Amino acid sequence: MPKNFDLIIRNADIINHAGRGKGDIGITNGKFAAFGDLSQASAADVFDATGLLAMPGVIDTQVHFREPGLEWKEDLETGSQAAVMGGVVAVFEMPNTNPTTTNAEAFADKLARAHHRMHCDHAFYVGGTHENVHELAELERIKGCCGVKVFMGASTGTLLIADDEGVANVLKSVNRRATFHSEDEYRLAERRPLARENDWTSHDFVRDAQSAIQSTHRLVRLAREAGKRIHVLHVTTREEIEFLAENKDIATVEITPQHLTLVAPEAYERLKGLAQMNPPIRDQYHVDGLWHGINGGIADVLGSDHAPHTLEEKAKPYPASPSGMPGVQTLLPVMLNHVAHGRMSLERLVDLTSAGAQRVFGVAGKGRMAEGFDGDVTLVDLNHKRILRHEDMRSRCGWTPFDGLEVTGWPKATIIRGKIVMRDDEIVQPSLGEACRFMESL
Repeated sequence: MPKNFDLIIRNADIINHAGRGKGDIGITNGKFAAFGDLSQASAADVFDATGLLAMPGVIDTQVHFREPGLEWKEDLETGSQAAVMGGVVAVFEMPNTNPTTTNAEAFADKLARAHHRMHCDHAFYVGGTHENVHELAELERIKGCCGVKVFMGASTGTLLIADDEGVANVLKSVNRRATFHSEDEYRLAERRPLARENDWTSHDFVRDAQSAIQSTHRLVRLAREAGKRIHVLHVTTREEIEFLAENKDIATVEITPQHLTLVAPEAYERLKGLAQMNPPIRDQYHVDGLWHGINGGIADVLGSDHAPHTLEEKAKPYPASPSGMPGVQTLLPVMLNHVAHGRMSLERLVDLTSAGAQRVFGVAGKGRMAEGFDGDVTLVDLNHKRILRHEDMRSRCGWTPFDGLEVTGWPKATIIRGKIVMRDDEIVQPSLGEACRFMESL
């Protein structure tokens, strides 16, 4: 008997946890309702996806949208516009704003700012500090919280826990998986005088591989002693990948597209301050190690670490120039290009951009295309060629480190909870972003 749906996506090449095949997708009340041959069904809205791949909606689990306090670089609205333009249905946003997101009041303020102003769904991290450690078990259970974030290397204000005792106290306090920027602040402090004025090629010498490696060894030891789960952000070294492969029972791993794509010293020579981020872009030895992490099943998620600064700020001479680069809009195109060039499988990309986030963070109702899950779909044209350009970026900062890169594979539509939000490079829906839900805090 024919059925009625709110939206039918017809004639798609569907890829999900069940495999890959042609078919239709029916969505009702914001949820996936049916898959297969829906030619006899009707819908209020029909999307002809002939020639397009329908993949589970992309989730970017690390962005810095700079609001409140740093809105000249980005805000929740502009950052989310960049996200949906890149096929991203949900983002997890970081706490190093001004003020920092380290208490219930600041968290509530972010949720209020985001609701139906952000174009994509969203969650926020609570920053772990020495001062709020005894509140973290409650804070991590707030609606819309994806977990606790700790900076072991220099960051904003009080958002730095460099010592083992401080990290151990956070791990004792939390119940959910805690997320870490893993660079050893003590070694970083020793090496800061080694920076060569106006020479960005010295950035990965100052913040050397050992700074990350020894921090991650410390972190895993402390997590094992506490019996807690950890998530290590933007891993950049071959040695960390090999070490974390032996500790997958407690540690999950994020890798960024830029650390897989840009290579030192060439990136610094060509891009100067636009290539500067923490942890740094590293040489081919480490890039090859990260690709082993991708194709060897060690990495769990791809995150963009979208962290914009203005071009004026980036033009300051090193080391006065700030670290961080935008990336939420280019995450999927850059990685689709790697798929097109045979560096990874399409199935692996899908896992790293959707199901991986669901596994690591316990997102409720997102991360796969299955009946009853949120109707989140990213539709892509695997054969579409496009040159990435500064002027096409929707981020307020208006630039990308990938300017001039020709990519094969392009997001054609972003569908969030059954609503077509972006189609053919245009945002076609008013902002409707809602807070994500998490199974450990329902």
